[in-house]
Amino acid sequence: MTFQQVRAWSVLDEQVLDVMQRLRRELFVPEAWRGATYGDLPIALGDGQHMLRPSVAGRLLQAIALKRGDRVLEIGTGSGYVTACLAMLATHVLSLEIRPALAQRARANLAAAAIGNAEVEEADAFAWDAGSPRFDAIVITGSLPVADPRFEAWLKPGGRLYVVIGAAPVMEATLTRLDASGTASRFGLFETVVDPLDHAPTVAGFTF
Repeated sequence: MTFQQVRAWSVLDEQVLDVMQRLRRELFVPEAWRGATYGDLPIALGDGQHMLRPSVAGRLLQAIALKRGDRVLEIGTGSGYVTACLAMLATHVLSLEIRPALAQRARANLAAAAIGNAEVEEADAFAWDAGSPRFDAIVITGSLPVADPRFEAWLKPGGRLYVVIGAAPVMEATLTRLDASGTASRFGLFETVVDPLDHAPTVAGFTF
């Protein structure tokens, strides 16, 4: 998977490749899908939710450029696979999951993988308050129809935000970087399609 799918999709960061090589992805895949563990496809988790394709997870991890000492907020835990990858690259991960069953399963998956620096909290990101800016990186694994400034407000100066923007079939993975003064720069990364984040604000359509 790492070399045939992830590296082939322009993931060249050696730390990211090493994490994806070492982490046992099968620990995070529902039993019914174990045969497809290392295929580059979105694996169903139930309730309309899916694991990210390995190639998308790799591009995400490369873009967010984590280092030891970073504190990370993830929105959308899912199976916990991306959570575990983030935890292996950073110092601490807080992951918010709105679905209690997924949160419980992710905690069990993380424990099975011996990931001890990730915490899963059952919460709706749109009803949650981080308080003062306290995260070095924020990763949103679901899509938003438009950018939402509330998440940038939770970043420390120098922080990074990864999120997919748009509506199927046209979505773009984006990265926002804050400089030391808190000024934001935004970059488009690649096109993809992922599940929409629950309770994301809707975009009013045109009236003819």
